Amino acid sequence: MSRRNSSNQLVVPQAKAALNQMKTEAAQQLGVPFAQDGYNGNLSTRDAGSIGGYITKKLVQIAESQLGGQRF
Repeated sequence: MSRRNSSNQLVVPQAKAALNQMKTEAAQQLGVPFAQDGYNGNLSTRDAGSIGGYITKKLVQIAESQLGGQRF
């Protein structure tokens, strides 16, 4: 049984626009050509990974600032 479809769904569907905006901003910051029409199948694995890494870094920074430096 494949988990591919279920693991690729957003927990909060309303966040889709924000995530798309983050992808676009990340691509611009990294100088990666990113199509606005939604199809980016021509991206290299390296470029896609760079965008994902940049987004992860930003999300961690946002979470840390919201937590106010709390340690668990």
